[in-house]
Amino acid sequence: MGNSKIYSKIIYSRQLENELSEWIKKYPKGKVFLATEETVNQLRVSKFDHFFLKKGIQKVVIPSGENNKKIESVAKIWEFLSKNGGDRKSLLINIGGGMLTDLAGFAATTFKRGIDFLNVPTTLLSQVDASVGGKTGINFNRLKNEVGTFKEPVAVIINTDFLQTIDKQNFTSGFAEMIKHGLIYSPEHLEELKAFDFENINYDLLQEIIRHSVNVKEYFVSNDLTENNIRKALNYGHTVGHAFESIAMEQKRPILHGYAVAYGMIAELFLSAEICNFPKTDFDKINGWLLKVYGKFDISEKDFDRLFELMTHDKKNESGRINFTLLRAVGKIEINQNCDKELIFDALRYFANL
Repeated sequence: MGNSKIYSKIIYSRQLENELSEWIKKYPKGKVFLATEETVNQLRVSKFDHFFLKKGIQKVVIPSGENNKKIESVAKIWEFLSKNGGDRKSLLINIGGGMLTDLAGFAATTFKRGIDFLNVPTTLLSQVDASVGGKTGINFNRLKNEVGTFKEPVAVIINTDFLQTIDKQNFTSGFAEMIKHGLIYSPEHLEELKAFDFENINYDLLQEIIRHSVNVKEYFVSNDLTENNIRKALNYGHTVGHAFESIAMEQKRPILHGYAVAYGMIAELFLSAEICNFPKTDFDKINGWLLKVYGKFDISEKDFDRLFELMTHDKKNESGRINFTLLRAVGKIEINQNCDKELIFDALRYFANL
């Protein structure tokens, strides 16, 4: 699925050292570097130190956390590459969650006007979402992903062994993006997600399910690289979700991205039922399931104006309209749906009263 000429190679492997060795061979000795983040370094990457040492690969470690996704961290990577002889024939291997792969990918695409980079995403969210689509970026001026580039990594290695150290909440957060992929494209994928056993995770099976999820994202991205039309399907749940995420941060009760998207999908399913006649029986079943997995985020009428205002600032809007991707049915999308303020308030009211 997808056009491999414009697309980075996605490798599903439980043998990280073997896969990396193949890529390292393609670059001059001493020209391969590693970027990672503190938490991942302590939990996982340090176990491979002997391997990187043997291959002559030097490492730069960025502090973990979204607040480090900033220009100072990019400068740290640039300085590290500069000091250690990085040139245009170099490769930067990025091992970490979406924050790190976004940030280090941006550092790589701008160093010497662009060097190759390879991503090894270590959270479920970054494996199914951030690793695919060629977006890099950093937060700037208190705005999320305000500065960035579109550039594909040479490869993405997806290895579910990394997921064994992430906590249940972060795992569930990543799972929301997979649910979104099922809703916008594949009823079969949605069914396998509903059957997934959170309590006894089978990591081999999970690797297969991730492959199905990534295939969905790849389909939309490869058919619309710069987000002019059908790639907008991937924004389902995100217009309202980003507003929830922002208000939660403002009110000092932050929620994980995937939880915000899940809440956004519930509200946008209400809009889908109103505007696109999304079937009532599916509507009840899906929202009931999402509520069971993600619980509830409390909002009240007094938050509605602020939430609406946050939606108007969404990067994906055009000429003052709030653009939604909505669903006619599972797997059937309607992009560029414009909802008026009154209807959006109805959706928020529905969510608040759940």
